[in-house]
Amino acid sequence: MTSLALLLIGFSLFSALTLALTHFRREHYQGQALSRAMGLVLLLALSGLQSAHFAWLYLDRPWVETVPYHMTLFAVAPAFFLFSQPLLRPQVPGRNKVALLGHALPFAVSPLLPGELALPLAFIVGAGYLSWLGRSLYALRRERAGFHQEMLLLGSVFAIAVGVSVLGLSQQALPDKLFYCLYAISIGVAFVLVQTTLGLRPQLSAEVRETVQTAYASSTLTNVDCDTLLVKLATLMSTDRIYADSELNLRRLAERLGLSTHQLSELINARLGKGFSRYLREQRIDAAKAMLCAEPSASVLSVGLGVGFTSQSNFYEAFREIEGMTPGQYRKLNAKLRTP
Repeated sequence: MTSLALLLIGFSLFSALTLALTHFRREHYQGQALSRAMGLVLLLALSGLQSAHFAWLYLDRPWVETVPYHMTLFAVAPAFFLFSQPLLRPQVPGRNKVALLGHALPFAVSPLLPGELALPLAFIVGAGYLSWLGRSLYALRRERAGFHQEMLLLGSVFAIAVGVSVLGLSQQALPDKLFYCLYAISIGVAFVLVQTTLGLRPQLSAEVRETVQTAYASSTLTNVDCDTLLVKLATLMSTDRIYADSELNLRRLAERLGLSTHQLSELINARLGKGFSRYLREQRIDAAKAMLCAEPSASVLSVGLGVGFTSQSNFYEAFREIEGMTPGQYRKLNAKLRTP
């Protein structure tokens, strides 16, 4: 079991670095600076815990008994809460800064706690934050239809977190290093599941945020002719090729349709079953697929830029997400299929 724990510790550290460099880019969290910052803090905290587990399990250095380890334990749950809240709840203007500072209180007082109390109390605090997450996910149960696989994987992460909280409360009853082995394995498995989820939907955070905002808002389409607007939207995409504008966003498209951003977001979510960012990526990828086949001499980069992507990496990421292969692979596959 120790070997498995050490293997997953290594994966966790590598995964935390790649997530920080790829997923937590600014463009994935536009208007969500708090979520992005707390996500990075969470990765740093989990990396710190795994480093301490490695020192204890492999080097026999009792870093898990130190004050910095206990402080890091108390940082994980609040960081996860502050990362998740803007995604699972509508953004509230003028967020209460006192309330935000309150989440730092467990971390601030942790150095004053006796060592034998710090670890179980950290998991009690974590259990409280998990109950909030559970209630938030349940409140969005009707919106989970578009995220079946992702919700299953993230639900598994939630189950792991619950299991770790139970283990943490019974840590003193477990023999020697067994608890830290299990804890390290749990963190590592959670990273595997998160990486799998983001492999399915790299833009998952933006899509969840759009869906949640629609779910919590009162309907803004009461006096709107949705069918006519959907026809107009389809025309803008197919005839005007508005998706090719690399600066196209929800606000600019809403202005073209004579709608507010909330109305357009609700229209796409309610009638098309997806968020704006997903819808726009699909339109661009459909156009790119046609260009890849119709213009075999065009470079993949020129195709991506031609349909509105701002870089080759963004184009490849979106293409893999939607088609399950790279643009080059798609072009070769279709060339073979058309060859008599």
